[in-house]
Amino acid sequence: QVQLVESGGGLVQAGDSLSVSCAASGRSFSNYAMGWFRQVPGKEREFVAGVSWTGGSTYYADSVKERFTVSRDNAKNTVYLQMDSLKPEDTAVYYCAASSRVTPKGSNYDMDYWGRGTLVTVSS
Repeated sequence: QVQLVESGGGLVQAGDSLSVSCAASGRSFSNYAMGWFRQVPGKEREFVAGVSWTGGSTYYADSVKERFTVSRDNAKNTVYLQMDSLKPEDTAVYYCAASSRVTPKGSNYDMDYWGRGTLVTVSS
């Protein structure tokens, strides 16, 4: 069993930066690939970024590439998402998730555990 808790969401203006974090507990964090996803009401959950077990490989949705950076610190059992040049269309609830099998790379993913989410609102 793994518990994931996101934090760091808030309200920012377009063009600003924000960093969200996901703290894991329950089992060895390094055994899991991690991903960030986002969702707005009435729309399908969207892949944002993924990072492999050791952090050696990262993947991003085209919509956030060159603006967002995912990283992890296994000693702290934490994964991060640094968001720069935020746009109003980035507004969503951001979720972190863990997979014991595969690093999420895009629309095809299989996550075992999910956090409850943290809301990021970007105003124009």
